[in-house]
Amino acid sequence: MIKIQEGDFLVDTEVRNLRSQFSNTGGVVTFIGTARESSKGKQIKELFFESYEEMALKKLETLREEAIKKFDIFDLSVIHRIGEIQIADDIVLIIAIAEHRKAAFKACEWAIDELKRTVPIWKKEITTDGDVWVEDHP
Repeated sequence: MIKIQEGDFLVDTEVRNLRSQFSNTGGVVTFIGTARESSKGKQIKELFFESYEEMALKKLETLREEAIKKFDIFDLSVIHRIGEIQIADDIVLIIAIAEHRKAAFKACEWAIDELKRTVPIWKKEITTDGDVWVEDHP
């Protein structure tokens, strides 16, 4: 499942929904990206995410399909929020589900790196010193 949404997500519900589809699951790995209060020495008040949604969904689906093939996992789910995000709020959820834990761990790490590298979702940090669009992808 791939989603881009403004509202929050419920991690337990999303994991349960994905797990219920596979009876031979040996490993479920989740990554939750959250909004932190500082970046590069600047105090962040809030974040704002926007996307080219049609292209972002296509890229996320391609990413999902590639992860399934590359890491031999059952499935990969990605939910990314857009709009205003407050400090400590969840931003992104990635769930990798596989027969074996190592594949799930590798797929999950690869997926967040690829998402940051290839998916057209942009982050603006609203700081005490002004607004900054983040160009680098750590």
